[in-house]
Amino acid sequence: MDANGLESLPASELHDRAVRYAVHHGDLGFLWNLLKVIPAAEAASGHDNETANDLSRVSALLSDAIASGEGDLGEALRPIYVEYLRAHPDA
Repeated sequence: MDANGLESLPASELHDRAVRYAVHHGDLGFLWNLLKVIPAAEAASGHDNETANDLSRVSALLSDAIASGEGDLGEALRPIYVEYLRAHPDA
């Protein structure tokens, strides 16, 4: 899919494609990067209380990574998904 096509997709679809591709291909680097940026994305999307919890609990980060394509958080992470999917056009 071309760059314009990716930009038009909802954040939840970008998340699903990027995470599915990363899991299928064992791309732990992308998944780790996603986990690292989730707290900042939560803060940027107005969920400051989530940020403190996530920094102290790895299980919360893993849970967030699975559900990070929804709502304000998904929108805040949109650039991460688009960049990853552009690098992996077969995703």
